[in-house]
Amino acid sequence: NFTVSTAMRFIGLFVKMDKEMVIFSGHSRRYNDSPRAIYEYMLAHPEKYGQYKCVWALEDLEFTEIPGNPIKVKSDTLRYFILTLKAKYWVACVNIERSLHYKKKGCRYLNTWHGTPFKCVGNDAGGRRDYDFDTLDYFCYAGKYEGDIFSRAFNVRKDVMIPSGLPRNDELYHVTDNEKTLLKQQLGLPLNKKVILYAPTWRDSVDNGRSCSLCPPVDVTKWEKELGDEYVILFRMHAYTNKLMGLEFNDVIRDFSSYPTINDLFKVADLLISDYSAAIFDYAILERPIISFAYDYEEYRDLRGLYIDMEKDMPNGICRTEDDVIRHIKTMDYAEESLKTKIMVKDKYLEFGGNATKMCVDKLFEE
Repeated sequence: NFTVSTAMRFIGLFVKMDKEMVIFSGHSRRYNDSPRAIYEYMLAHPEKYGQYKCVWALEDLEFTEIPGNPIKVKSDTLRYFILTLKAKYWVACVNIERSLHYKKKGCRYLNTWHGTPFKCVGNDAGGRRDYDFDTLDYFCYAGKYEGDIFSRAFNVRKDVMIPSGLPRNDELYHVTDNEKTLLKQQLGLPLNKKVILYAPTWRDSVDNGRSCSLCPPVDVTKWEKELGDEYVILFRMHAYTNKLMGLEFNDVIRDFSSYPTINDLFKVADLLISDYSAAIFDYAILERPIISFAYDYEEYRDLRGLYIDMEKDMPNGICRTEDDVIRHIKTMDYAEESLKTKIMVKDKYLEFGGNATKMCVDKLFEE
């Protein structure tokens, strides 16, 4: 790390900074997350930002369609690192330096991160000590809870934090019933059934990183029998999970793992099932019921580490079996569960949000 960072700083002496270049990185691989929201805001305001040359770092250049015809570069290649040295503005939801440290003086770095954390992150996780965001110019946060975590776990200075929430979530504060109906039609979902979104987070690899597998204890036949008359269930696998075991899909349980825009799935979902995913905080903005299906709670808590006691701090504690989940869905009071989400999650953890994109862009390009 020290050697390569030093080499990058040396190379940077010979790469002239372009004061009108902005490089975006959404999880270092895809056109997504808050960098996408910021980029599309800039496209929508050409009178202010039309002169900027935008670069997107991507895993797959050929099959990624992006409006506005930006420059595309494959992540983690030599050209990628040269362009980071050239661009005056960095916008990322991960570490754009890829755990190195070579940011130039005069470069402006906005890091939005990618969610309010349940599980330990940064230097709080797995004995890591290499996260150092001390050179950031701007960092988004949604409330005191996560602000304190980010300051400690990433070494983010308090003075660079923007009380904004996540740009990617702005649209969730303004969803209408008409938008929800239109989206259900576009996604091919029945209008006469309610929608459940099941979005578990990823599990750490047990084979030295070759795969991140997931095997949720779900009997598809049982879910179809118990819930199929009233619900359609959308399954959304985390992007880091690359091996799914034990699930088969049909008209009742449908696979939306490859669908690019998770906010669309939040909007149409009447209910979220998740575990330790930041999706719980994102979805809470809509003030709809949430079920924590934490079938491996003790194991996950002890191995990965959690910031929250989910048995106490989640609206209904945790469900450990699929029977618990199904029973809760069939017997719950929808209005009461929605109010629990508002009080116990949204109001408690999300103090800021709804106008994050404009706040971030104004900060990034301010004189």
